[in-house]
Amino acid sequence: MAHNRDHGGNLDAAMALFGGMRSDWVDLSTGINPLPYPVPQLGPDAWNTLPDASATAQIEAAARAFWKVPEGAEILAAPGASALIAQMPRLAQAGSVAIAGPTYNEHAAAFQAHGWDVGLHGTTQVLVNPNNPDGRHWTTNDLTGDLRIIDESFCDVTPDASLMAQAARPGTVILKSFGKFWGLAGLRLGFAIGDPALIDALRAMLGPWPVSGIALATGTDALSNPDWAAQTRARLAQDAVRLDDIMTTKGATVVGGTDLFRLYTVDNATDWRDRLARAHVWSRIFPYSDTWLRLGLPAPDRWAQIEAA
Repeated sequence: MAHNRDHGGNLDAAMALFGGMRSDWVDLSTGINPLPYPVPQLGPDAWNTLPDASATAQIEAAARAFWKVPEGAEILAAPGASALIAQMPRLAQAGSVAIAGPTYNEHAAAFQAHGWDVGLHGTTQVLVNPNNPDGRHWTTNDLTGDLRIIDESFCDVTPDASLMAQAARPGTVILKSFGKFWGLAGLRLGFAIGDPALIDALRAMLGPWPVSGIALATGTDALSNPDWAAQTRARLAQDAVRLDDIMTTKGATVVGGTDLFRLYTVDNATDWRDRLARAHVWSRIFPYSDTWLRLGLPAPDRWAQIEAA
C-alpha cells in the first residue's frame, strides 16, 4: 500500500482554492509554535566561515544538557528531522518495519522508498512519541526490535514523557526537531541521539558540514535557555485549553494531541476544513479519516479570527 505523503503547511493550495493573501491567513495546519524563539544577533563568522568543530561541540553540549542525554549516547546535529527520517531505512538491511499508526506518514514513505515492508511487526520499529496526530505517549514497555527509532519531534512540550533514558541502548535512535517547539522551522535543524555506532553511520551519510553556522549558533543559544522553554510550555498549555474550549463549544470532541496541536472528532472533517478556510483559517484533515480535524495553535493576535471562523 502506497502511503500518501500529505502534509500540513500547504498554504499555497489553500490560497488557490479559497483566495486571500498569505497575510490574511492563519495557518493552523502545522504544529509549529507561533511565537518563535528570538533569534540572537550573530557575528559575521556564523555567516562567512565553514562551521568548525567547536561550533558543533557547543551545540552537542547544549543538547546533552537540555535533553538530559545519558552517558554513552552520541548526538548528531542535522539539517532538520526530515533529513534524518529519510536516512533511517539505511541503518539496517531492508526487511519488515513495525510502524504503529496512524502516525506521521514520512516514516512509512521513507522505508517503502528503500524497499522495506511496512506493517505492524518487524525487527525494526518506529514510534512517534508523542504520536502525531493523536498525541499518544509510548513507554519503555512498548519498545521492541533490534533497531528502534523514536521520533520525539513534539516531545519538548512534555519533557517528562521523553524516552531519552533509552538513548544509550544499542539499536536506539531518538530524533528531535528544532522547528516545532522553538518555532524556527525555517532554520532546518534537527538531532539524532542514540547508539554511537548508528550515529556514526548517520554522520557519514550526511557528509561534512551538514548544518549551517547560523543554525548551530541559534540552536546553541536556544538550547541554553531553559527559562524560555519553561515559559513557552506554560503558555502553550493555556492556549491548548483555550482552543479546546472554542472547538467543543461548536460541537467538536477532543481526541487528543499535544500542546502544539489538537486533534478533534467532527461530523464531517472536509466540511469543517472548508468552513474554516472560507474565513482564511487553514486546518489539517487526513486521508484515512472522515472525522478527524487537527489544528495547531494561533499566535496571540489571531484568536479573534479563530473565534469568528
